[in-house]
Amino acid sequence: VQLQASGGGLTQAGNSLTLACATSGFILDYAAIGWFRQVPGKEREAVGCISANAGATNFVDSVKGRFTISKDNDKKTVYLQMNALKPEDTAIYVCAADFLTAAQTCKLNKNNYYYWGQGTQVTVSS
Repeated sequence: VQLQASGGGLTQAGNSLTLACATSGFILDYAAIGWFRQVPGKEREAVGCISANAGATNFVDSVKGRFTISKDNDKKTVYLQMNALKPEDTAIYVCAADFLTAAQTCKLNKNNYYYWGQGTQVTVSS
């Protein structure tokens, strides 16, 4: 099982970025995918997730209305669309897979995720 996040970079506040989580070694239909972020010195925090059947997404309050998550099972890739970026969104973003949660929902608790990928840095300047 492998996951790799990409698409990060430096951008200005108010702009948009799309991150991609490329997966391999498993059938994407069978896993909920979560996005998390971490700032040095702080605990990793949830951003959002998408259920295995792609029918549900959940987001933390700080990104609701600005971020969306989608899945392309054929490309084995999950996307995190980030709009109206703020300096406080600056972090390393990582994606992770959860194979145990029911297919129609997803969890924002990092303890539900067993497989983690490498992150991508997002820097938002003011």
